[in-house]
Amino acid sequence: MASFEGVDATQWLELEPYYQDFLNRKIDSADDLEGWLFDLGRFDAYVGEAGSMLYVNMTCDTENEEIKQAYLKFVETVEPELAKIYDLLNRKLAESPYANELNQDEYNVLLRDTRMDLGLFREENIPLGTELTKLGQRYNEICGAMMVEFDGEERTMQQMGKYLQVNDREIRENAYTTVGRRRFQDAEEIDELYDSMIALRHEIAQNAGYANYRDYIFDAKHRFDYTPADCEAFHDAVEGICVPLMRDVDEERCQTLNLDSLRMWDLGHDVHGREPLRPFTEVEEMVAGTSRMFHRLSPELGEFFDSLRDGTSLDLDSRKGKAPGGYQLQRDHSRKPFIFMNATGLQRDLETMVHEAGHAFHSIYADDLPLVDYRSAPLEFCEVASMSMELLTHEFLDEFYSQEDAQRAVRLHLEGIVSILPWIATIDAFQHWVYTNPGHSRDERQTKWLELGERFGSELDWSGFEDWRKVGWQKQLHLFSYPFYYIEYGIAQLGALQMWLQYRENPEEALANYATAMRLGGSRPLPNLFDAGGMSFDLGQSTVQGLIDAVRDKLSTLPA
Repeated sequence: MASFEGVDATQWLELEPYYQDFLNRKIDSADDLEGWLFDLGRFDAYVGEAGSMLYVNMTCDTENEEIKQAYLKFVETVEPELAKIYDLLNRKLAESPYANELNQDEYNVLLRDTRMDLGLFREENIPLGTELTKLGQRYNEICGAMMVEFDGEERTMQQMGKYLQVNDREIRENAYTTVGRRRFQDAEEIDELYDSMIALRHEIAQNAGYANYRDYIFDAKHRFDYTPADCEAFHDAVEGICVPLMRDVDEERCQTLNLDSLRMWDLGHDVHGREPLRPFTEVEEMVAGTSRMFHRLSPELGEFFDSLRDGTSLDLDSRKGKAPGGYQLQRDHSRKPFIFMNATGLQRDLETMVHEAGHAFHSIYADDLPLVDYRSAPLEFCEVASMSMELLTHEFLDEFYSQEDAQRAVRLHLEGIVSILPWIATIDAFQHWVYTNPGHSRDERQTKWLELGERFGSELDWSGFEDWRKVGWQKQLHLFSYPFYYIEYGIAQLGALQMWLQYRENPEEALANYATAMRLGGSRPLPNLFDAGGMSFDLGQSTVQGLIDAVRDKLSTLPA
């Protein structure tokens, strides 16, 4: 194929001739078809990276109008054309007489996914998808603009997190109410955004012949290996196994603090009055310490991490105008991961750094796969890559802490797993309800949210803050920009805990299993990826019970 270096991939007029060449290329054998896929993948990587970097730039500076308009122009003028051309390219692949002559072990997943995408494609859904992307960008704008005056300075929502960890209860309460008051100012607009998103997504599902968006998105996300019923089984297992342990931990906290009841600002500080864990003050300290941890865990992973310290692959500090959250994005053309986060010096920031590094490792391991589509794995397995790193670095936290504080950090992380699984079940169950009841009112949505809080949440005293509690879901980015992307965290956490247990038994074997599975990228069905890593793909009661029992046992050995 002709060289495409220098092509402006943000301009459809420059891209269209290349894609037309792919559509028109003659294919006379399975080898021709495979070569066509490889060439198309290389061009897609070039185009995809250009679009990804527009998104990166926008999230790094949501207040820059020029950057915002460049991103929106791509969303409005290039992405719709890509969607249409991809439907034609998918048809060329699926309808090729040589498709079934490809090695089915290698190409089964690609052909399966392509045929599903063909069945779902509707041209009338393209502008609806564009509108959803713009609404998601508006949500990022709203959240990125949230600032408060506190302790003599203007601070982001992320920067306020450290005040919920101080020992002075009055400061914690003031921090909580300051943040909550600011978030609630935008609650009405965010509710309106979500109403619009729900309506658009329901329309997309109906256009594709589905009764509701939940059923549509399961197919769109290629969830061939589990069903809504499996998700409900996960919810039930979490409710019966994790929630009691979480509430036991909360009750112990309440008694230790000698309180009548826990308030929302009583969950983040040390019950014994010790200073909050502060693993670093400057971002570079975090990066250097993380590098040392990974080198001790595995020289290979240490080298992978150091390759990110090139001045272009990390944007880690929290600042005004920066979008919330954290992510890792693989630049498939330059073959360099990019990590985005909002670090403010907290233990959770260190966990995020390690988590996103795990995603980067996955990208690097899978980078040699010739088929670009396979360099990305199913999200349920991508999160195994990242969550495993959070657990496998436990014994190297002395790079940041004394032995006593390192044990505190491990305890906090394990207790966090016990509490995050109920939150995952809450968000997932909420979305199941929202999208199978698309005509619901805001009052009904709030009632459902409160009901799920009673089912999965901590037992907190919300008196005086009932209105804020009703809209607590609004802070969850995934509900807006990544619908139904949350159960993946729960599935992956079960895999990561299995990897953790492997590592405790045999570190070398566990790391070898990790590498073997990550090198497969997305080239195998989900259960096979888990199996390659020595893990079982199961969401049910017995798996959850065994893993949470292991966490409970480990917690019993750690000082409070």
